[in-house]
Amino acid sequence: MKTRAITAFFFTIVMLGSMFLGAYTFTIFYLLLSLFSLAEFYKLIKTSGIRPHRNVALVVGCLIFMVTAGYHFLQFDGKYLLVLIPLIFSVFVAELYKKDKIPFANISYTFVGFMYVTIPFCFFYSLGFLNSWTSYNFHLPLAFLLMLWANDTGAYLFGRKLGNHKLFERHSPKKTWEGFFGGMGTSVLVSFLISFFFKEVSPLVLAGMAILVAGFGTLGDLVESMLKRSLNAKDSGSLLPGHGGLLDRFDGLLIAAPVVYAYLYLIIN
Repeated sequence: MKTRAITAFFFTIVMLGSMFLGAYTFTIFYLLLSLFSLAEFYKLIKTSGIRPHRNVALVVGCLIFMVTAGYHFLQFDGKYLLVLIPLIFSVFVAELYKKDKIPFANISYTFVGFMYVTIPFCFFYSLGFLNSWTSYNFHLPLAFLLMLWANDTGAYLFGRKLGNHKLFERHSPKKTWEGFFGGMGTSVLVSFLISFFFKEVSPLVLAGMAILVAGFGTLGDLVESMLKRSLNAKDSGSLLPGHGGLLDRFDGLLIAAPVVYAYLYLIIN
């Protein structure tokens, strides 16, 4: 428990620092975080005997994130996305030279990595530029993380004290409906407190954001539990002592970030 608390403390400081130190630090930190998470995903998948194209995928994942960042910083034409096409289809060509009985499983899981890890991190990163396409503001990414952490904390506390009705026992035996609604309520409460400091978004919109973060964050947790159970893995990795891997830490973000971004984009714009 002590190791877990120490790891959480220092990692939280690093994450917050990456936001407060400006756009370039924010970009570099979440680029590296997305690549390490993607590599962890492929390492986890390999335990099942599937051999995704990790090296090609990491190059493509890096380019996808850099194109996203370049769009926000430089507002360049979308035609530069075409550079990704030959790299993406090189996965199919590379599989021709592998002597494997399940070639399309290898190809499929390579692309799942982009959809499950890289794209959600790009959406989360883009929250920092949502109010103005070219200027960075840490308010929305920070609000997202505070709501997500509040949901996790509230779900744990309410579930431990009041939890009797299982939420989704097949994938996560400890989660309860009481914990789910307790976490959501805690997240909404935090959104109300945030509204006193981040005034560019209305309290009602932030409350809606909190509900989405809590709901889809919980689904993200369940999806990652489903992934680990299908592979008979306790943790997604061992990078974070006491917490497991990066996917264990960011499972809620992976499903919630694209949904929250779409919600805020439609309202703000």
